[in-house]
Amino acid sequence: MTLHKLSIKQLADGLRGKQFSARELTQHYLGRIAAHDKDLNSFITVTPERALAQADAADAVLAQGDGATLTGIPLAQKDIFCTTGVRTSCGSKMLDQFVAPYDATIVQKLDAAGMVMLGKANMDEFAMGSSNETSYYGPVKNPWDVTRVPGGSSGGSVASVAAGLAPIATATDTGGSIRQPAALTNLTGIKPTYGRVSRYGMIAFASSLDQAGVVARSAEDAAYVLQAMSGFDPKDSTSIERPVDDLVSGLNQSIKGLRIGLPSEYFADGLAPGVRERIEQAIDVFKQLGATFSEVSLPNSPLSVPTYYVVAPAEASSNLARFDGVRYGHRAEGAKTLEELYKRSRGEGFGAEVQRRIMIGTYVLSHGYYDAYYLQAQKVRRLIYDDFKRAFEHVDLVLGPTATDVAFKLGAKTDDPVAMYLNDIYTIAANLAGIPAMSLSCGFVEGLPVGLQLMGNFFDEARMLNAAHQYQQATDFHTQWPKEFES
Repeated sequence: MTLHKLSIKQLADGLRGKQFSARELTQHYLGRIAAHDKDLNSFITVTPERALAQADAADAVLAQGDGATLTGIPLAQKDIFCTTGVRTSCGSKMLDQFVAPYDATIVQKLDAAGMVMLGKANMDEFAMGSSNETSYYGPVKNPWDVTRVPGGSSGGSVASVAAGLAPIATATDTGGSIRQPAALTNLTGIKPTYGRVSRYGMIAFASSLDQAGVVARSAEDAAYVLQAMSGFDPKDSTSIERPVDDLVSGLNQSIKGLRIGLPSEYFADGLAPGVRERIEQAIDVFKQLGATFSEVSLPNSPLSVPTYYVVAPAEASSNLARFDGVRYGHRAEGAKTLEELYKRSRGEGFGAEVQRRIMIGTYVLSHGYYDAYYLQAQKVRRLIYDDFKRAFEHVDLVLGPTATDVAFKLGAKTDDPVAMYLNDIYTIAANLAGIPAMSLSCGFVEGLPVGLQLMGNFFDEARMLNAAHQYQQATDFHTQWPKEFES
């Protein structure tokens, strides 16, 4: 039995049927990490002792006939979530020695569900990047072609799942950092509605945009874990107090009559011909399943990238001010004055991309420029939100590409920040509006995965996951594996 090829439901059934134990399952994944991660660099920290202790606890629960679907299922945690007693680095030298004294709410919830943490996944530094090349711990490689990027900032999360080093992983999405890497690695990645999942204990990049989610091999797997992650948290002021829908039970509903909108702006110049062809083929599958299509307009979506790169750096500038070499994090040695300590600690602790965004953010918030840049960006953000609000008066979901092209070569865009930023041109608008969005695999171009994006109305994750699951039942793209990591 090839354990790493089983779905979460199959793993859960195997654990309950005593075909294997949680300890054996955990050892299988730890063995795969030891064998393969030297080629991928998908983990910053592996936690075998903690994982085996959690697995033994899960086995004890299962032996009594108790436990839920996720009891004993391993996962990778993105290294942006605080975990008690474990290094939480956020991919940065600034936090290389930081051991979190508490658990993020997501970590608490998944621990309570009985899941087993294998380790902390690599990521772009402070989640700033679209290729996972800004990490202090080195770039992550794409399992489909190790000379290419896996996308970012959740590159470690997607690489670990795509290569079968973990069955599922947590991730975060500020402007596309779940969906874009999922698209480049043949995975399903979902960013829920802003406020659906607690941000407590998640190290902040841009607080009004950051949202935690999950990357998985299928919509069904994602639904199980997102269900456990979601819910109101009084420790997070942005958490929404509303019941969590049953995301799993609704997966098998027919999508006949589902109204899907195609934004004309997402199919203009800039979309690679091969990607466009795969998206059009996916639209045909949805039509065969009974969905209806109409054109919608999101006229302000072309402004999403410049808007994002004013709002996000502004918030980053504020959030990262706390890392000053005084309270915690990297502290420069030998500084003779407080000013020198600040300058050297931040200069040594932050990488080039983080420094670039802090400088941009500080500039747009400064006296004389706030009105011209930050305030204007917030007005455009509202217009983008209004575009989606109008669209959802006529359609249930919006469909388009996740990324303009397949995965690019490592180093191809590191010297051109604007070209790198444009990787998120189709994903950023959902973060600015706060709506849920997901990516799922819809085929390949020259052996590299292509991602299809679905966007839904607020708190409509169940409908989105149902549509994705029905598509995946009619296709087999999500079941394909990168050959080097299949066995």
